[in-house]
Amino acid sequence: MTHVEDELTSQPECWTRAAAQAAGYAEVLPAPGERVAIVGCGTSYFMAQAAAALRESAGQGETDAFAASEFPYGRAYDRVVALTRSGTTTEVLDLLGRLKGHRRTTAITADPDTPVRTAADDLAVLDFADERSVVQTRFATTALTLLRAHLGLHPGTAVTDARTALAEPLPEGLVDCAQFTFLGRGWTVGLANEAGLKMREASLSWAEAYPAMEYRHGPISVTTSSTATWMFGDAPDGLAEQVRGTGALWIAGALDPLAELVRAQRLAVAVAAARGLDPDRPRHLTRSVILAH
Repeated sequence: MTHVEDELTSQPECWTRAAAQAAGYAEVLPAPGERVAIVGCGTSYFMAQAAAALRESAGQGETDAFAASEFPYGRAYDRVVALTRSGTTTEVLDLLGRLKGHRRTTAITADPDTPVRTAADDLAVLDFADERSVVQTRFATTALTLLRAHLGLHPGTAVTDARTALAEPLPEGLVDCAQFTFLGRGWTVGLANEAGLKMREASLSWAEAYPAMEYRHGPISVTTSSTATWMFGDAPDGLAEQVRGTGALWIAGALDPLAELVRAQRLAVAVAAARGLDPDRPRHLTRSVILAH
């Protein structure tokens, strides 16, 4: 078993622990009414997108998500939350350094014994969700679970659904597809983006992601009988029929959307195995991006 396989199968237990710890981090996570930005790089950026959409749709306050390298320093925020598994990513540390003394910052990390300890004002530590694999799985979803629980939006079915996602076979013919398209709405757009990234990282697949309603505005033109189109959450009316009309394989997300992401992680590993690739060693990638100044 690869590191990434081992780590992705541990997600139900990690989510349970994170949800139980959310109340203990209430003072360092965004309070209702605060204007908040959530930042990250790569996978963490996509989790930031999901968390920001969840918080704002829940009426907790204006919430934006940015890649750490693209943060708009001219905007006023009450708190900036940085997601960083390693605690060493250059763009995140640069951002936290520039905000020091000007904006309250919280870092959610797997490794507090890193420069992020002093870079951020506050820490939420998920060390039990740290990973050996370059490809992120359990830290990302566990960080999002912490934020969902903090918002009161972590359903009891999420962990059960994650176990189902790990136990049930993948849909027949899915691994053999040549192209993968992931769709989302609202907070699940971030999950769709992350599913596409997992497929590219782990299996070098042609993978894309779009807001579901945008899929019809051009991207559906490249859909063929070798495409799998996977919906996270409820699909817009008529979209499933339109996709099936192209000959593509339509995958409806029947589980909690975060559990659907676990299924997509499994798919990435399965496609990598079918292509003779090692998902623990994705091409050109390292566990943390540390840039020379």
